[in-house]
Amino acid sequence: MVRQAARRVKFRRLLADGAYDAEHHHRLCRDELGIAETIIPINLRGRGAPHDGYRLQMHQAFAKELYGQRWQVESAFSRNKRLLGSALRARSVQAQADECLIRVLTHNLMILRLSHRSIATEQTVN
Repeated sequence: MVRQAARRVKFRRLLADGAYDAEHHHRLCRDELGIAETIIPINLRGRGAPHDGYRLQMHQAFAKELYGQRWQVESAFSRNKRLLGSALRARSVQAQADECLIRVLTHNLMILRLSHRSIATEQTVN
């Protein structure tokens, strides 16, 4: 997924869940895809601190304040799934991609509609 996204967008930083804590994920992002910074929480797995590589760098200087912003993305995913469902109905890969784009568009239209309603309500009150 990261490879596909990196073909379309130049990333400076990647924030990932602790489930992606593996040296090969850091290397893929940094060395192969040219992403300058990876922020993935270290999962020590009972083995103690990492001894080398990008995982050691993460262990020594984890950017808590940046990683803390992931809640915004998680919140958007959760809201999208809650309102539009968590399963795709399309069967082919192309149809699934189209369905995902339609869901994103629908989600954005819902946000615009809510913001329009709140502006109209505010104008009525004032």
